[in-house]
Amino acid sequence: MATTGSRTLQLLSLLQTHRYWPGAELADRLEVSVRTLRRDVDRLRELGYPVDGSRGVDGGYQLAAGASLPPLVVDDEEAVALAVGLRTAAQSGIAGLEDASVRALAKVEQVMPRRLRARVAALRSATVAGALRPGPTVDADVLTAVAQACRDEERLDFAYVDRNGERTERRVEPHRLVSVGRRWYLVAYDLSRFDWRSFRLDRLSEPRPTGARFRPRLLPVEDAAEFVRSSLDGSAPSSIDVEAVVSAPLAHVQATIGRWVTTEAVDADRTRIRVTVDSFDWVLFGLGAVDAPIESVSPPELAERMRVWGERFSRGAANSIL
Repeated sequence: MATTGSRTLQLLSLLQTHRYWPGAELADRLEVSVRTLRRDVDRLRELGYPVDGSRGVDGGYQLAAGASLPPLVVDDEEAVALAVGLRTAAQSGIAGLEDASVRALAKVEQVMPRRLRARVAALRSATVAGALRPGPTVDADVLTAVAQACRDEERLDFAYVDRNGERTERRVEPHRLVSVGRRWYLVAYDLSRFDWRSFRLDRLSEPRPTGARFRPRLLPVEDAAEFVRSSLDGSAPSSIDVEAVVSAPLAHVQATIGRWVTTEAVDADRTRIRVTVDSFDWVLFGLGAVDAPIESVSPPELAERMRVWGERFSRGAANSIL
């Protein structure tokens, strides 16, 4: 078993790499009992680290924000990555980050062991920065908030302005941040569009973590960078604006599918539904869930898709009766 001092450092490192740890899982990672884990957590608190804990079967720990930044615990690989990343950030298109990156880099390299400084120097000498045309700047607070939501697997709300200048409110399950050229993109599952999207961070504002965690979905391509590249190449699926009117009160429709679509009361007994999707099938799932007569739909291709589904279900019902 590791010594108390080394185990405390290991505990601090684990708390710094994950927002929330269930107590039993954290004890298993440290190969100690839950009681020993509680003592180690108390030791961190005595050293000034703000560790929040919750009791019960699902209880656990997370490192909270304190009045000042406590010392970070990083391994050799993380230290090299930190130095290289700070050098890159000093030349980035992130507003207000250049000067701060230079100051932080000076502090990191001052305390870095000689062997690690040599590795950083080797990477710097073997790397050539290509000349790029200036790109749009990204607010550092926006970048940080989105990155934390990706890390914590927490649903995120934000305002977004699309290429046509239209502002919309989005709720997504953030997956990864991708840097392409001088632009940053967020790859996320859009909960109102029922599909994956890439969002330019310079068009994103007012990011608001919701506190709701989610189980990560499987990205339809190999990695997030490939998804962004396919979107830029125009090979990603095109979006379809859909509208439908159903014979159901607004409150019923909102309670059933209101979190994924935009709704509007036509009158006391009818509701108009609007949504942008990449597949008509998602719309049909939603309309089926409402369980009410459908008065009209657009575009015409959606009506055709409904007819195909209707024939398929009618054949299935007839075969079952026979």
